[in-house]
Amino acid sequence: MALIVKSFSGSDATPFFDDLARLRITVFREFPYLYDGNPDYERTYLATYARSDGSFFVLAFDDEAVVGAATATPMATETEEVKAPFLASGRNPQDFLYFGESVLLPSYRGQGIGLAFFEGREQQARKLGLANCTFCAVERPEDHPRRPKDYAPLTRFWQKRGYSHHPELRTTFSWRDLDEESESPKPLSFWIRTLAE
Repeated sequence: MALIVKSFSGSDATPFFDDLARLRITVFREFPYLYDGNPDYERTYLATYARSDGSFFVLAFDDEAVVGAATATPMATETEEVKAPFLASGRNPQDFLYFGESVLLPSYRGQGIGLAFFEGREQQARKLGLANCTFCAVERPEDHPRRPKDYAPLTRFWQKRGYSHHPELRTTFSWRDLDEESESPKPLSFWIRTLAE
């Protein structure tokens, strides 16, 4: 297994969009996202993301196969759903790099790739002169019927990486869960790390 992690700026990741679309659909079907995605939407989403000024992709390869991906973009280029909680709390989106997602096939977890995803995006934040990194995570009830008995949230990993939970910073994204007929809003809250000088 020859695992390699590479970084790409914006549209340089275009040749891998079909692989990334399949990867997102596969990983986001898992709890807690339970996302029922489709390839056409994914390709459109990725193309839009890549056109954002300062967007960044970190990809993990097993030989030539894409087995993991993480994305980031300056929050100033993000949607109102992302920016609104920060503006409402007096924070300036211009000061943040926003992490869009981090997805990795199950058989490749626990090998340091998740750490490499964070390090690569934090390095991009420093390169862009942004003092803070942030991402949001979906919130599901403890008694959710699809919650696996052995489910372990990533909160401890994020905390060890220096991220603090800010439950007062909240937003909603809409998607269709596996058991839903149509999209519905899902609550998410943000985590933030201020990078050292």
